[in-house]
Amino acid sequence: MSGHLNELIDESIRLELNVADLYLCFQAAFPADADFWWALALEEKNHAALVRSLREHFLPAGLVPKDLLASSLETVRETNREIRGLLAKYRRVPPTREEAFRTACQLEEGAAEIHFQEFMDREGSSELERIFQRLNADDKDHLKKLRAYLRARDDGP
Repeated sequence: MSGHLNELIDESIRLELNVADLYLCFQAAFPADADFWWALALEEKNHAALVRSLREHFLPAGLVPKDLLASSLETVRETNREIRGLLAKYRRVPPTREEAFRTACQLEEGAAEIHFQEFMDREGSSELERIFQRLNADDKDHLKKLRAYLRARDDGP
């Protein structure tokens, strides 16, 4: 088992859970949008569970889908540091609603999240890739969901 791949999986799980925590922070700060943030947080937790299943079931067999995870461990680590900093800041002083949505969009446009989304959007080249994509089918494309939610309320980017 590759040490680098194992670290990348661990950091990727942390990324998904950190994003979920941030969305739960937004849920608490904005009761009018609570259901929306709750749904995104649950989807992020599902992403974490999906990545966790890589380590538990597929990594030992050498069956990790190629390109599912971001290739740069340092990029994922840096993103996690940024999110933890945002959480600390927003727990002290909640963001404005506009700042919350802008932050979420920036995160979803970030390298690690975009990489995951690109894997899920492309045509699977193996049955295992197609299984992962089907498992994630309902949780796709948070950036589109964020923008559509704001457009529906006429107050977003």
